Amino acid sequence: MEHVQTRWNGWGLPGHEDPLALNEPAWRWLAQAFAMPALLATPPRDLSGITLPPSRLGAKAREKLVAQLGGYGVQQDDFSRASHASGRGLTDLLRLRAGDLSAAPDAVLFPRNEAEVLAALRLCAEMNIAVMPLGGGTGAVLPLRGGHSAVVALSMADLNRMTSVDAVSGVAEAEAGITGPELERQLKARGMMLGHRPDAFEFSTLGGWIAQPGGGQEAARYGEAPDWLQGLRVATPQGLMTPQGMPDLNQLMVGSQGALGVITAASIRIRALPAREEQRLYLFPDFAGGLAAIREAWRMGIPHAFLRLSDDGETRFLRALEQAGEDWDLARHLFDIYLSVRRFDSGAARLLAGFAGSESDIKTARKAFDGLAKRLGALRLGVDTRWREERFSAGYRRDTLLDRGAAMDSLVLSANWSKLPSLYVAVRTALKQAMRSHAPRAGAHGLVLCHVSAANPEGATLTFTWLFPRILDGGIAQAQNIRQAALAAAQPRHGHTLEHDVLRGIKQTLDPSGILNPGIL
Repeated sequence: MEHVQTRWNGWGLPGHEDPLALNEPAWRWLAQAFAMPALLATPPRDLSGITLPPSRLGAKAREKLVAQLGGYGVQQDDFSRASHASGRGLTDLLRLRAGDLSAAPDAVLFPRNEAEVLAALRLCAEMNIAVMPLGGGTGAVLPLRGGHSAVVALSMADLNRMTSVDAVSGVAEAEAGITGPELERQLKARGMMLGHRPDAFEFSTLGGWIAQPGGGQEAARYGEAPDWLQGLRVATPQGLMTPQGMPDLNQLMVGSQGALGVITAASIRIRALPAREEQRLYLFPDFAGGLAAIREAWRMGIPHAFLRLSDDGETRFLRALEQAGEDWDLARHLFDIYLSVRRFDSGAARLLAGFAGSESDIKTARKAFDGLAKRLGALRLGVDTRWREERFSAGYRRDTLLDRGAAMDSLVLSANWSKLPSLYVAVRTALKQAMRSHAPRAGAHGLVLCHVSAANPEGATLTFTWLFPRILDGGIAQAQNIRQAALAAAQPRHGHTLEHDVLRGIKQTLDPSGILNPGIL
């Protein structure tokens, strides 16, 4: 059995590229949008020219781990260590691309089941070996502290199976290492689908999605378990935790970053696959109109699979990519004139609406939403054919941008309807100012894109994505400063709901040796 070889310094599998890869006209447009003369090639360093620090995992410790996990389950080769040297956040990738492997683990453990996860944690606690649990690698990996004899990365990649599906109750259980696309594939084979469709799941495994704070899922902070999460199984050095033994386990583990335990499986809400699905595009004169449409759709009870609203920045960006490099087209030119006459200017916002069910169900829902959109001044643009293609491409696009001296980062925030507009303005303003203040040349700036999704009667989720030209000799500090500006703007509305010292007390009980992601708590 061989491990799936992911890129050691980027996202996803080798050979898989951004399906909407930018052509040269698109690169020229992006350079102009950044107020840069050009975007030059900035390839990463090759692993063959990098020397990793010597592994500190001793022969006796390795022998004990191999006895529990097998030779397959304990890897110390350069590629395995390098590909697990950090997460897959923007600053992590910048370090990897620059050849900084100083934080490479001494070994990578690949347990094949829950029992092996428990055995590995018990052994590491006995031998004072620090453990960094890694799912999709999207969570921040903080510097390890303490006098540990070695550091190992615990990969959950082989715990990737669907273990049960209860179609009647609408609940499925899956191992925590399953990725978003694979989870959808396995559910589809059983005639089911996720109870909701997260935008951010392309970046993570199921367990990593639950455990990472901020940017990976809605309500990703301590004490707020989303309603799609029904239950967890969590391995700790002290044994296995389940909802039966700890009723508040869901609330405890959301956003915990693996510092309290390793999620091995999760029960999630699912529903039957519809007979048909259809995605329609609408163009609203402004972002406020699109927000009003989403709120009214919920108030009126219009059936829909999802609603995704792009602000003016994301709408312009997507339209520019679609048009870059295309020959002049009379029909498109006339349509642009028509939009101008109808006063759809640069502030227009695009809404993608998904409908599902039988032919008649979709027709009824679409007719109701068409009427709502028309009353709010929107244009119906037609059927969208790219949504499925684009859903899991963001990670690959980020790598593409990094190869050309640009960068992309993102942040996911939840808010109720009354606070969402002010949160949107505050974070967007902070990002624009930060990217101007931290630019490679005077006058250069970045782009802020945002979309609203995961809406419900109480509120919705804002996903901010920002792109900017890199300071090539200071890209890590630049990225950190920009992200910190966004977090600072959002912080008054997004604090932890459990006190830090309470969590430290819980960690002392579950992980008395302090081996799980030291430095997090």
